[in-house]
Amino acid sequence: QVQLVESGGGLVQTGDSLTLSCAASGRTLSRYAMGWFRQVPGKDREFVAASRRIGGNVYSTTYKESVKGRFAISRNNAKNTVYLEMSDLKPEDTAVYYCAADPTGSSWSELSPAHRLESEFWGQGTQVTVSS
Repeated sequence: QVQLVESGGGLVQTGDSLTLSCAASGRTLSRYAMGWFRQVPGKDREFVAASRRIGGNVYSTTYKESVKGRFAISRNNAKNTVYLEMSDLKPEDTAVYYCAADPTGSSWSELSPAHRLESEFWGQGTQVTVSS
């Protein structure tokens, strides 16, 4: 059974940076698509960023439009860990951030409705709060 454990969340101020980590155990996930999602209470979960394997050790990345240039997803396969580096944080980035792992991540897109954002594995989430 795969477990995903997020860490690195916290309370920061507008303009600050924060790096989230997602450590996986139970299976090597180098071939898996890894993604980050977020959810605000009372709202649907939304796609934030994804890393998908193209072949070998080459991965493609995609992002929610509003985080492009501010967030960066990366992975360390040796540590079976995926990261989300967040900079220039804004109050609207406040949410619980979830890590996900899926064989393809084919449904992961900013355009996908929340009920279509499927993943084989999900983490438990880590809170990010950005104060103004």
